[in-house]
Amino acid sequence: MNTALIGIGVAVVIILMIAIAAIKIVPEYERGVIFRLGRIIGAKGPGLFIIIPIVDRMIRVSLRTVTMDIPPQDVITKDNVTVRVNAVTYFNVIDPNRSVVAIEDHIKATSQIAQTTLRSILGQVDLDELLIKREEINQRLQQIIDEVTNPWGVKVSLVEVKHVELPETMRRAMARQAEAERDRRAKVIHAKGEFEAAETLGQAAEILERHPAAMHLRILSTMAEVSTERNSTLIFPLPMEILRLIDSLRPNSRQEAPT
Repeated sequence: MNTALIGIGVAVVIILMIAIAAIKIVPEYERGVIFRLGRIIGAKGPGLFIIIPIVDRMIRVSLRTVTMDIPPQDVITKDNVTVRVNAVTYFNVIDPNRSVVAIEDHIKATSQIAQTTLRSILGQVDLDELLIKREEINQRLQQIIDEVTNPWGVKVSLVEVKHVELPETMRRAMARQAEAERDRRAKVIHAKGEFEAAETLGQAAEILERHPAAMHLRILSTMAEVSTERNSTLIFPLPMEILRLIDSLRPNSRQEAPT
């Protein structure tokens, strides 16, 4: 009797172990890639499904987007400037079967190809392009990395260059260049202002020449601006016609030289 109970207990335990090994639950963001006797039969999930214990083996693959930092890389640009660049890449698995069969570790492989591509692409551009055309470089990096990882069932959705660290000497040179550029713009703006002021003054002189009364009004306006409450200077406008008359009445001081 005891032997029978022990046998039944052992059988129940074995059945429970087989049931636990056979029943699999995969969440929404994962898939279970099933191998039967070493051959892949496909991915299952999400939810509850049953496999054959001992015969089947399941590998879980996450479909969520992975955010991976690309370690800082020392890059020599096209114009022979050494910079230190780090970036970040976003990717996710779109084909669980290929991500298991085609590559041993798709996360590590994606990281390595991202580092290599970053050094290769940035070595083909100038420093100015790296600093100004950041968006175009990010798109090139994303396209190249995505083409390499696509056979692995991995989709690279975004690559962003986060930080470009320049040598101290290059920073000082760029600061001097920016200062010289600001000085150039200031001189150009000042010259344009002088040119516009000269044009405006020339037009005003033509108008005043055609209208003498306007000149007198301008003189009176200037006198009002110069005169203040505590100013002891007396300004008396003298018409130019009187000066011309005085000059015409003044005897000629020139004497003819003897022959």
